[in-house]
Amino acid sequence: MTAETAAAAALTLFLAGLVAAFGARSWIHRRRTGSTGFRGLSGAPGSAEWWGGIFFAAALVLGAAGPALALTGATAPIALPAGVQWAGLAVAIAGFVGVLAAQAGMGASWRIGVDTTERTGLVTSGMFAVVRNPIFTAMLTALLGLALLVTTAVTVAALVCLLLAVEIQVRLVEEPYLLRTHGPAYARYAQRVGRFLPGLGTLAPHPSQADE
Repeated sequence: MTAETAAAAALTLFLAGLVAAFGARSWIHRRRTGSTGFRGLSGAPGSAEWWGGIFFAAALVLGAAGPALALTGATAPIALPAGVQWAGLAVAIAGFVGVLAAQAGMGASWRIGVDTTERTGLVTSGMFAVVRNPIFTAMLTALLGLALLVTTAVTVAALVCLLLAVEIQVRLVEEPYLLRTHGPAYARYAQRVGRFLPGLGTLAPHPSQADE
């Protein structure tokens, strides 16, 4: 696979993934529920929500810029074996498919961002029975694949920014919200299901549950 072919494939896949995961998904969600599901990733400057949004936006920009710069010749990707590139393409496709499948699995509870005044159903079935945040796991998988397909400082930076965004959003924003909203139901779920990978990142039982 030539560098130009790899860059073109990565850019096409990334843009198609954005359109499907955000544009098309929001449109479908609105048709079914009357809401786009978009709650934003904003917050007061310096807050966890704000930093999560900053890193997420940076990941999107860098994710597109990496293959685009490689395609125009502005940057030269590291020459990896063709087998690694093809594996990266397969991983990226699997990641994007996983994003769409996990989004569909959330049904009416799917949201982009958190509205602390809103209560949605707790989804624990399907992919959510394996990990608590399969959408984010799939996003990271997709971007890892793209970084293997087109390995530059920009694509690696995109992956790092997404990882930071996901860690901040999940640990500091979503998990506290879910614990406040769903209480013991979410706590029990988080004690048995890993955060991003099966068995990893489970929450320890609260001391008050020791005798339950």
